[in-house]
Amino acid sequence: MIRGRRGVLALVAVAAVATAVVAAGTASTQQANTVTIGWAYDGSGAMAPFDGPALATARDRVKQVNRGSGVNLRITTCDTQGNKPATAKACAARLLGQGADVIFTTCDVDFAAPVVQESINAGKLTIAACIGTDQMGPKRFGAKGRLAFSYGNVAQDEGSAMAEYAWKRGWRDAALATDTVIVYFRNVVQAFEARWRQLGGRIVAEETYQSLGGNPASWQNVATRLNGEDADVIVTSTAAAFGAQVPILNGLRTLGNNTPMLNSWAGDGNYWYTPNPTVSNYYYVTFASAFGNDPVAAVNALVKRNKAAIAKGGSTGGFITGPAAIDGLVTALKRTGGSTNGARLAAEMEKFKNVNTLSGKVSFSKSLHTVFGRQYRVIRVQNNVPKVVGTIKAKVVPKI
Repeated sequence: MIRGRRGVLALVAVAAVATAVVAAGTASTQQANTVTIGWAYDGSGAMAPFDGPALATARDRVKQVNRGSGVNLRITTCDTQGNKPATAKACAARLLGQGADVIFTTCDVDFAAPVVQESINAGKLTIAACIGTDQMGPKRFGAKGRLAFSYGNVAQDEGSAMAEYAWKRGWRDAALATDTVIVYFRNVVQAFEARWRQLGGRIVAEETYQSLGGNPASWQNVATRLNGEDADVIVTSTAAAFGAQVPILNGLRTLGNNTPMLNSWAGDGNYWYTPNPTVSNYYYVTFASAFGNDPVAAVNALVKRNKAAIAKGGSTGGFITGPAAIDGLVTALKRTGGSTNGARLAAEMEKFKNVNTLSGKVSFSKSLHTVFGRQYRVIRVQNNVPKVVGTIKAKVVPKI
């Protein structure tokens, strides 16, 4: 028993020291347990409209995670400056040198390849917010590709969802216009065709074109040929930022052709709308609405908090993939007990089945390291006004 004033003071002093030690230990533990995400993003090139918003909203999600999930994250970045191969590779090396535990990369697998290769060679889990092909994984990168994942929608799933929506609308004759410039664009249209034929739909025309460096005269020729076809819907996958979408769509409308055009997430955003003719009878599937009218209130709140960054990126639904990737990483970290070992994290992600994220439920498998099974928003643009007109979830992931 401690008696007297001196004894009490001694006890207080001991308690104070103990408290300080515990506090210091806790701070040290928190610092040691911080998981560093190294994010190689495109700040100025063709992928900037997609990378920028995903990064901004991921930062937003990290703040929420760090307030009470039991996981502490931080993001360090490196600008690949248009995804120049040498610059992208140097970015990956720099981020790894700064102690990145996990590497995030740009939203196209061709552009991302230098970063992915550098990261998986270092044994790190490697994530893209919104790559949309099955090549973000072993299919392209071999055995080490088991470390690579994307929180975009795999093209097979996206194209299938587009076909099912078109069928639901009562459209039966489809004309296909394939942008050959990147594999994601090609795969979406291939998947649409595969699922469309399964459903009993007919293909009345198949055109190809190349955006991003292609010949503008050929784009007009595609519009002219499509105008000569009797189709219920014209299906493509391309982004206006790549150059060809507006000339082809406007070319059709100028010719008096008001056939509905159905695009993938790549055609999302309002940055490309033209005043004359206005964009009308134009549909696309996407992750979420960037226009404040998403069916999920938390998504609309995220949009409101990050309005400037999302608008700067052209207001595409890809903004939601940043938080989705953060949510997925947090789930994997919890399942590994906090381990940042790349192989252990990857093994957990391969087991994801309907895992909750802000973007909805996501699934992976050993063969598909890009999300399938997510519910898409369908947005229709009429007179330059985008509106959510439904949701669709692919019932089948077709082989292409």
